[in-house]
Amino acid sequence: MKVRLRQIVMVATDLEAAEQRITDELGVELCFRDPGVAEFGLRNALFPIGEQFLEVVSPTEPETTAGRHLERRGGDSGYMVIVEVDDLATVRQRLDALGTRVVFEATAPGVVGLHLHPGDVGGAILSIDETETWGEWPWAGPDWRDHVAKDRVEAVLAVTIEANDPPAMAQRWAEVIGLPAHNNVVSFPDGGEIRFVAVGDRGEGIAGFSLFASNPTDRRSFDICNCYFDTV
Repeated sequence: MKVRLRQIVMVATDLEAAEQRITDELGVELCFRDPGVAEFGLRNALFPIGEQFLEVVSPTEPETTAGRHLERRGGDSGYMVIVEVDDLATVRQRLDALGTRVVFEATAPGVVGLHLHPGDVGGAILSIDETETWGEWPWAGPDWRDHVAKDRVEAVLAVTIEANDPPAMAQRWAEVIGLPAHNNVVSFPDGGEIRFVAVGDRGEGIAGFSLFASNPTDRRSFDICNCYFDTV
């Protein structure tokens, strides 16, 4: 089964400010605003990073899941990780065997995503998605490839998640995704990984991301939405 890290997601109270920060620091282009997220009381913005994506969502209504996440984390934060597979039927069987609950099944023409219960995985919302055609990504709109900018960054290399028990959370994510965990890291066959580290001041959750820098001179560190970004 093919499996890869496809999209990272942050949540922000001020969407416009987050967008400006993303474009200023990463040099990426907005490719799509998904009207479907209004169902969850959200607005969003999507940015391609090579063949992967960075999304930022922002609540528009009270008592949303994202709004509660902002309250729990004390402000802007990492929010979600999306993994792409080419065999969702096998994933469903594995989830059933593990007792991992699907809290929402997201569908659009050409794509299905299973949002897993955070209590069964830990650290962040994990979605496992399958497209009709490997490499397409309907969540990002019909012309996302026209907006791929690689002047500064080209790929998402890693997500770092803080956990009260990093080995246990790494093992849970590994079992759910269907990959092994080594030294508290779940690595994807074609590159990219999810790292689990000791919890910090904000409690369990996504702490930051590492991106592949297009040029050695662009290797640096900065914060967006209270997440650290390393370009390496």
